[in-house]
Amino acid sequence: MTRGRPREFDKAQALDTAMRMFWRHGYEGASVAALAGEIGVTVPSLYLAFGNKESLFMQAVAHYGLYSECLYEKAFARVSAREVALDILMGEVALVSGRDTPDGCLMIQGALATSPDSEAVQQAMAKLRRDAESAVAARFERARQQGDLPAGWEPQSLASYVMTVAAGIAVQAKTGLPRRRLQRVAEMAMLIWPEGPQASASRRRSAQVPGARPSIE
Repeated sequence: MTRGRPREFDKAQALDTAMRMFWRHGYEGASVAALAGEIGVTVPSLYLAFGNKESLFMQAVAHYGLYSECLYEKAFARVSAREVALDILMGEVALVSGRDTPDGCLMIQGALATSPDSEAVQQAMAKLRRDAESAVAARFERARQQGDLPAGWEPQSLASYVMTVAAGIAVQAKTGLPRRRLQRVAEMAMLIWPEGPQASASRRRSAQVPGARPSIE
């Protein structure tokens, strides 16, 4: 009897499955055996396709970017810094409370707390979060140069504020807070936002649109 070849599998689908496992259980909460079982392959086949567990996780994080990157691209294209911030927070609400995806955020809960053996993964995720915050700060710096932020409002601090609220939203989603309450948290977080000329003009435009939702301010 000849030995059969290992069953072929769709690597893209396998990566999506792995991403959702890590998203739901975190890096250390998803064992290699559980990942292989969920994907439907043997552990050796999983290693052959993706390398070790750390490599698989980082590839899953890159795949997760398909869900999260468009959030920031859309937000950064908004006219005012206030609209950018609100879009990021509302986009985060949609991402972490989606019907077809696990609750919470892979970037926040995936490897926030790990054992010393997984410190490299934790540090890699921390860098990705810092990079995301730096991108937000750069967008707010552009807003400052355009006169869209009043004097005294520092872009980096505003970026830290937005990303901190976004992280809190992700944690609350993981605990089961309903989407509408998460949206309300995002709206309330914007109450402190400094009023710049771009935001004022945007609010006036919205007020002139029939049926437009009024600002909470």
